Amino acid sequence: MIIKGFFLSKRAAKSFGGYAGAQLRRLQNAIARDSMPQTEKEIHILNSVKNALEDFQRRYDSFDQGSIHLYIDTAKNPEFDTEIFVDASYKHLPLRDYENMWSVMHNVVKDYDKIGKRNRKKDDNHLNKHAMHLIRLFMMAIDILEKGEINTCRKNDLDLLKKIRSGSFQRDDKTFDSEFYDILADYEGRLEKAIKVSVLPDNPDMDKVEAFVEYINKKVIEGDY
Repeated sequence: MIIKGFFLSKRAAKSFGGYAGAQLRRLQNAIARDSMPQTEKEIHILNSVKNALEDFQRRYDSFDQGSIHLYIDTAKNPEFDTEIFVDASYKHLPLRDYENMWSVMHNVVKDYDKIGKRNRKKDDNHLNKHAMHLIRLFMMAIDILEKGEINTCRKNDLDLLKKIRSGSFQRDDKTFDSEFYDILADYEGRLEKAIKVSVLPDNPDMDKVEAFVEYINKKVIEGDY
């Protein structure tokens, strides 16, 4: 049974590109400076949360059980100028769905709170590793959109990925140089083009996915799998 077509869709562009890009820029800005201006930090947190919650918001942004809206306004906290607010209202929402949403938001905010309490060498290694994985995710997303293939083995791209991982694109002030951002911009452009020409559907075929899950569960219960 060939089932990969049930799962693959243009949502890969958001999953791979949007979240990874926001995370890289967040880390780059954080490490380049001891601390971000608080108002700028809130904007980065909000964007990171929105990207991380993309799947949840796609399902629950507005539906018959409630809604959620995230935005920045004048701070209630006297230590802040601005801060992120949440307008949310739910009825009969499964607790595990709510817990998952809250956990994602909590983890993003917690990551930002760690800024300024860090080991510089460890952070440099982490940033370069993250940058490498970012480019790798763009490579994989483009393959999915153009070829309908999930290719985790990047042998043909290994030289570039190892160069990024080793810190070759990092400057003395710990930010990335223009060559890296040229590479990033190239992949972002290729991803946008791949979205436009891809023959994949906008979303996965959830009916077929659910039917396959039922099929596997049945086989496991019957001892045939």
